[in-house]
Amino acid sequence: MTGFRELHEAPTGFVMPNAWDAGSAVLLAAAGFPAIATTSAGIAFSLAKGDHTLPDGAPSVSREDMFERMQQIAAAVAVPVSGDLEDGYGASPERVAETIVLAREAGLVGGNIEDYDGRNLYDVALAVDRIVAAREAAGPDFVLTARTDGQLIKTPTSLADSIDRANRFRAAGADCLYIPGVNDLDTITTIVREVDGPVNVVIGLGSSTLNVPDLLKAGVQRISLGGSIARAALGFIRRSAEELAAHGTITFAQDQIPQSELNELFARSTELRGN
Repeated sequence: MTGFRELHEAPTGFVMPNAWDAGSAVLLAAAGFPAIATTSAGIAFSLAKGDHTLPDGAPSVSREDMFERMQQIAAAVAVPVSGDLEDGYGASPERVAETIVLAREAGLVGGNIEDYDGRNLYDVALAVDRIVAAREAAGPDFVLTARTDGQLIKTPTSLADSIDRANRFRAAGADCLYIPGVNDLDTITTIVREVDGPVNVVIGLGSSTLNVPDLLKAGVQRISLGGSIARAALGFIRRSAEELAAHGTITFAQDQIPQSELNELFARSTELRGN
């Protein structure tokens, strides 16, 4: 198995889809992806909670509950798992460092820290201090991703400012940089060129037409899916329920994975983990 850090240093980038529970993690790993990530949105939805609580923007899932699920995901698969660690679950660098320690204890080999608290971007000096603290807590093997959300939340943040933040985070010790909210290939190419480190790009948000071959050709090192697969799964559930309620038919059942196949897959996964 290729190490998670080595994937970020390889000549060609890789795809890292996002799981929301142990079962989805096993299915993604079985498809052959070299690493998977968690999705805070997908985990929240599976708990019948929103991704963030409005109007204050705070995470709706506690750190304790989120880590319980992430630990289950990491334990379910043999491939490296990177955690969606939100903003570190607190503003202070000390709180961020504590979250990184918990991530390592949960079996995660990497994780991302956002510079957004659900309401505003953190002041850039504090945001840098938070990455410094995360790096110190992470140790040499944990792959730390720094995420800056200025483009995603549509604040009056220029692309140049987001790139500057990413480069400051890189200098502070981040291994991978992540500027979500950019959905056109030309801008992503600019980010790859001007950010001094491996870049993560998320696909599947909204009506984006980005695809893996084009992004890899542009030099993107890591491609994630965020909550896209989880939202698609929930979309399937809703369509199935609507068909059953309105028509009494179950054509949706044609797409199910046979129970024997799932039993075999999950049994084999348990054997691979030595459980």
